[in-house]
Amino acid sequence: MTNNLSESNSSKNKTLIPIAIIAGLFFIFGFVTWINGALIPFMKTINELTDAQSYLVASASYISFVVMALPASYILKKIGYKKGMSLGLIIMAVGALVFIPAAEARTYWIFLTGIFIQGTGMTLLQTASNPYITILGPIDSAAKRIAIMGIANKVAGGLGSVIFGAILLSGIGDIKEKLTTVDASEKTTLLNTMADSVVMPYIIMAVVLFILGLLILKAPLPNVTAQPLQEAKEGIKTKTSIFQFPHLWLGVFALFLYVGVEVIAGDTIISYGISLNIPVESSKYFTLYTLMAMVATYALGVFLIPKIISQAFALRASALLGILLSLCIVFTSGFTSVLFVAALGIANALVWPAIWPLALTGLGKFTERGSALLIMAISGGAILPLLYGALVDVKKQEYLTTAASEATAMAQAATFGYWVLVPCYVFILYYAFWGHKRGLENN
Repeated sequence: MTNNLSESNSSKNKTLIPIAIIAGLFFIFGFVTWINGALIPFMKTINELTDAQSYLVASASYISFVVMALPASYILKKIGYKKGMSLGLIIMAVGALVFIPAAEARTYWIFLTGIFIQGTGMTLLQTASNPYITILGPIDSAAKRIAIMGIANKVAGGLGSVIFGAILLSGIGDIKEKLTTVDASEKTTLLNTMADSVVMPYIIMAVVLFILGLLILKAPLPNVTAQPLQEAKEGIKTKTSIFQFPHLWLGVFALFLYVGVEVIAGDTIISYGISLNIPVESSKYFTLYTLMAMVATYALGVFLIPKIISQAFALRASALLGILLSLCIVFTSGFTSVLFVAALGIANALVWPAIWPLALTGLGKFTERGSALLIMAISGGAILPLLYGALVDVKKQEYLTTAASEATAMAQAATFGYWVLVPCYVFILYYAFWGHKRGLENN
């Protein structure tokens, strides 16, 4: 008994340092990803964009996960986890530096290029760190470990949104008013000055990322391997293709939808508050509300999973709450509606931690490829926010034809756009009850 306890404590101690290191990487993901909430209204102003165009900020970041996930998996096989993580951080630093010429030229596509490059670096980091933390310990407690990563991710996201909200959105309301009254020359000067405010923050970000990229090479990260699916029963053949795991593919689609709704909840809430005539001074903190809700729920997950609730139960409860909150958003108005958007953080927090272990269960030698497919699902963050933005633009024009004022039409359209969330949570609910079992019943 004493020996077993000693071995258990030794095993836990061996995983503490790797968990702390991976948590540090998730902190970086969160900081870089969640500043998009401040970048969207900032870019919309300095580049004079429509709502749909402004959400390309999120798309440029998340679409890189589709383009680069499989190449990232190949790179990791060639150079290993440590060097892959180091390379990812350095690529992110290069992307941050692209913001300097982008600000000087005040050209939207250059900004988007910098965001895409940063997304490429994050793809490498995510492709390595998510499966690593999933299989670092027992699969039944993987959601607990990923929930710890989520806390690091969202705390960093909260800091990023507050810091960049203060830097980029300070005085934006006054500037937007001035832009309607000044001549073309003064307008250009105002927008150029506003664009220059991103230069110093991104130089600092680039330096920090580059230093971390060098330090990660010396990090003590042990090698881990996934447990294969047990198929010793007579008459059951060994799996020979990634296409023989329907629970994985359904999980990929569920994760695609989840990332989309998470990005909508976090990245649209500032713009949503502004569209409801809530002052920018208050709206710029709204992303922080969403992230605080997620952090609190992650903390619950750490204590509850797997001792009290299973990963599948956490996913079911999250999906049901997501449907309920989405309906509350579209059937309320004003600050109340904003609070329901923020409360989506509660519904979203445990979805990612639950889907990963459920989707990777039993993949064995296919774990790396399955992980790459799950990383590609992050592209939902590129597509669904665009769908939301396009829906808002269309409904705004419809409301304007009914003689509604510009402000009223914008507010009503922004609220209506959240209907896009409902079918997403419905599919996640299906995966939580039945989808994650597809193809595994006989094993």
